[in-house]
Amino acid sequence: MKREKLIRDTEVYVKQVLEHDSSGHDWWHIERVRTLAIRIGETEGVDLFIVEMAALLHDIDDWKLVGENNSLRRTIAWLDQNGVERAISDKICKVIEGVSYKGANVNTTTNNPECAVLQDADRLDAMGAIGIARTFAYGGNHGRAIYDPGIPPILHNDFDEYKKSEGTTINHFYEKLLLLKNRMQTEIGKAIAGQRHAFMLRFLEEFYAEWSGHNF
Repeated sequence: MKREKLIRDTEVYVKQVLEHDSSGHDWWHIERVRTLAIRIGETEGVDLFIVEMAALLHDIDDWKLVGENNSLRRTIAWLDQNGVERAISDKICKVIEGVSYKGANVNTTTNNPECAVLQDADRLDAMGAIGIARTFAYGGNHGRAIYDPGIPPILHNDFDEYKKSEGTTINHFYEKLLLLKNRMQTEIGKAIAGQRHAFMLRFLEEFYAEWSGHNF
């Protein structure tokens, strides 16, 4: 297994799988997460090959896209097809399995250093200006209302409850995005998250001012 070739081939494969996505989980999300994960991983001293491969593959089996319970079917098939050693394949899959946010009251802290790096990178892409854009893209893609003052946010207690949520896009800020800053596990992740968190708060302040007609 030549690692450089595997990474190049995996890029091509993932682009094909996600080329028609309009929910904010497209190839460019993958590329941003990979870039962030490598940057964070370099400072954390982790296995960058495992991190990069997991970053590339982390969404192709995501329940939000395939409607399954994260079986990693396509990921495992791709790694097997390319002759990846079972021990390496297992490490990549273990990282991917620990990445997802599973609800406000669900602890997803990990002792796996590669998973912590990718988890931070993936969550950073759900924050800030890009995070806001992706949130509204996802809401529109799934037919969700932008905002309804009569529908309060829900702090979900388990993964199944979170997956069934049909709340508004603005509620998603309180159910997930604004909670991510305090869940970062790396120092770089914490620093970047602080900046992006502040931007989201400014956005919400302006949103509510415009909603109420008090922004002039």
